[in-house]
Amino acid sequence: MDKEELKPVIESLIFASDTAVTFDRICGVIEGADKETIKSALAELIEDYKGARRGFVIEEVAGGYVFRTNHEFAPWIRRLFKVGPQKISKAAMESLAIIAYKQPLTRGELEAVRGVDSGGVVATLMEKRLIKITGRKDAPGRPVVYGTTKEFLESFDLNDLACLPSLKEMQRTEEEDAPQRTVGEAPENNSEGGDNLKAESGGAHSGGPREGEPDRGGPTGDEG
Repeated sequence: MDKEELKPVIESLIFASDTAVTFDRICGVIEGADKETIKSALAELIEDYKGARRGFVIEEVAGGYVFRTNHEFAPWIRRLFKVGPQKISKAAMESLAIIAYKQPLTRGELEAVRGVDSGGVVATLMEKRLIKITGRKDAPGRPVVYGTTKEFLESFDLNDLACLPSLKEMQRTEEEDAPQRTVGEAPENNSEGGDNLKAESGGAHSGGPREGEPDRGGPTGDEG
């Protein structure tokens, strides 16, 4: 098969998959075709969608390829489904960042970093399918350890964890943003969970997390 014959086949495989389909999986389905030819056809297909300014595009996320609605048309899609951006509290976002960078880690290790009970936010992050139990630590009591999910990568448009910004980049960004704070504005207290930050996925067909209910943590912990 040449590239022009391969492109509609690849297109149909990506369309039919309900999660990101990997390049190896595509190659496994298309028997007898050269991998380099498949790779070239896939690259051309992605550019075809970009150049045509269609309502949806093919994006590489979570180690595979998915169809997603064009970011440009997100306002109309939100009107159709009458939903707003996914919201996540500051406490949950802080916990998610710690887990993403330090995974796998236990709830106790998370709380040691944050300095506050995190049972509520852990429950919410699991409900939103942003984290999952990945195993148990070889320590007394064999506590479970947590890590991020494929849905986490898809929700934040990351191909893999290597795409996360480095801690130095994060610190530099915070330093650049610091002078922009309004005079007299109090610094954020990240141990509080009252205010919400928005974490919005790129498209309607992204496999991202669902809106969850508020955390029901203990009286001394965070609100998710």
